Amino acid sequence: MDPIIPFEWQRLFLSKDTPAFFLVEIAFRSFLMYLLILLALRVTGKRGVKQLSLFELTVILSLGSAAGDPMLYADTPLLHALPVFGVVIFFYLFFNWLTEQSEKVEQWLEGKPACLIEEGEINLEAFRKENLTYQELFGEIRQQQVEHLGQVRKVYIEATGELSIFFYPPEQVQPGLPIFPELLAKAISRIEVKGLYACRNCGHCQSLLPAEVIACKRCGKAHWLPACTDERVS
Repeated sequence: MDPIIPFEWQRLFLSKDTPAFFLVEIAFRSFLMYLLILLALRVTGKRGVKQLSLFELTVILSLGSAAGDPMLYADTPLLHALPVFGVVIFFYLFFNWLTEQSEKVEQWLEGKPACLIEEGEINLEAFRKENLTYQELFGEIRQQQVEHLGQVRKVYIEATGELSIFFYPPEQVQPGLPIFPELLAKAISRIEVKGLYACRNCGHCQSLLPAEVIACKRCGKAHWLPACTDERVS
């Protein structure tokens, strides 16, 4: 390797081995990577976005390496980072403008709210589309002092990934699926005692008689927990 000469201006701003036109290729690669990151975040759902908008998170990921590499590596000229910053910021502004002009584009890029729980039962179709697990959903709800789904009228997952929870008044609380982890782990398939049970999979409540296996009328699964009727204590 050739010895590194401190403050060698040609190496510092533009590599000796690459022509100036290489900056155009960097801009093109930056554009492709920006779209790839945007698509990856869109596919993986809203969990990773959380309190940052989709565009803000994309900018952070896109610019992380572009800002870091020129600081650390002698063979990474500073000027190579400029097209990256320019392309990413341009498309950040462009996509923000595009979402303001078209509601369809906004919904595709940022997503739209989805109702995960309705009338104390899990909306399985919406739940599966959001790529969530029961542990994640129930964990978020438990942080709002929810003991069972019968206390919940509606739960929406917003475009930011946050959950909006709407509760029944105390006098309207219905029997529901208890969501404490230690109870969920004790779901049974065989009913031995007559009573009101909640489906572990969808939250639907049924009055069941003793039997070997009884499938849920709503989702067809056969894992049950005794329904809970406690009022929510906030």
